[in-house]
Amino acid sequence: MSNDSGYPKINRRELLAAASLPVAAALAPSALLAQERRTRRSSTPKPIRVGIIGAGGIVNTVHAPGLRKMPGVEIVAVANRSLESSQRAAKELNIPRAYADWQQLLKADGIDAVLIGTWPYTHRDMTLAALDSGRHVLCQARMANDAAEACDMLAASKRHPNLVCQLVPTSQSYRIDRAIQGLLAKGGIGDVLSVEAQMLQRGFANFSGELDWRHDARYSGINVLNVGGTYETMMRWLGPGNRVMGKTRIQIPKRRDEKGAEHAASIPDHVEVLYELANGAPVHMRFSETTGLSRGNDIWIHGSEGTIRVDNEQNIFLGHRGDKELAPHPNPPEAQAKHRVEEEFVNAIRGIEPVTMNTFDIGVQYMEWTEAISRSARTGTAVALPLTA
Repeated sequence: MSNDSGYPKINRRELLAAASLPVAAALAPSALLAQERRTRRSSTPKPIRVGIIGAGGIVNTVHAPGLRKMPGVEIVAVANRSLESSQRAAKELNIPRAYADWQQLLKADGIDAVLIGTWPYTHRDMTLAALDSGRHVLCQARMANDAAEACDMLAASKRHPNLVCQLVPTSQSYRIDRAIQGLLAKGGIGDVLSVEAQMLQRGFANFSGELDWRHDARYSGINVLNVGGTYETMMRWLGPGNRVMGKTRIQIPKRRDEKGAEHAASIPDHVEVLYELANGAPVHMRFSETTGLSRGNDIWIHGSEGTIRVDNEQNIFLGHRGDKELAPHPNPPEAQAKHRVEEEFVNAIRGIEPVTMNTFDIGVQYMEWTEAISRSARTGTAVALPLTA
């Protein structure tokens, strides 16, 4: 995927084909059902002028088109890391104003909201400055470098209750969320006893691989693979976990930049996690880029009366006590949740609906869980959630 943001050119490929599958338990379905809520709109909606900070990859292909589908929304400004890059993005996206940096954009008049599409290391400073300038904020995931920065962003949002703050949610599991949620909400497998979840690359480790920004703590902070996104979708079912234990390893110690120069990788490419649900049931998770010929992504939810499995293609299988094997479970397209992040953001600004996917509170939860993995891996001890310091 090309990168037009002006940031160091690093491949933004999707690391795992479906790395955000949910894993269990019954929560109220309001968040997912809200994705397709019918909303009332006036014939002349209030205009909303949006400025983009970091117009690359997903911003260009998903968020900008999504915003422009909303009536009365106009993208009026863009800022990347250089004026040249900003001007190129402005031309490609038909945006009237280009700025040399994000600070200039926030000083400009005629901007009601900002879309932050940069990498995690910039999110805190940009969000705090945008809120202080009176702008609504839609911020790309992951939320921040670490849990402390995420908490700063949450605190800032509470200081500006009149402004809408939203995080882009992970969308990898939209297709299966409702089907699994329905099974669990109806007690279809009884009490959840244990969960096994793996999000694994199926190819062999590439020891001369490219230095992706996700392998560089300068840009990604403590965020590892897609553990935060996966836990985010799990929280739609499980609620917050507790007693996190993590084991991490950098299997590929050096990677090459676009010029061929070697750099030390500072973020693990293999992660093992064990934590507990509210009822004490254990959840074991594996994430890896170095598991050649593995089954790929695979989820097993074992209950007292049944079992749910989600395979690498997001097919759902179900079996109950007395069955000899699992059977396919229907998941018709018309029942599946859809991406509507930009619509929810705009509607929240207009007072039509609240933000449900995702709030800054949810972001703090997945950032604390991610940090708990890091702390546990470093100390060899379990880390309780929520974090106290």
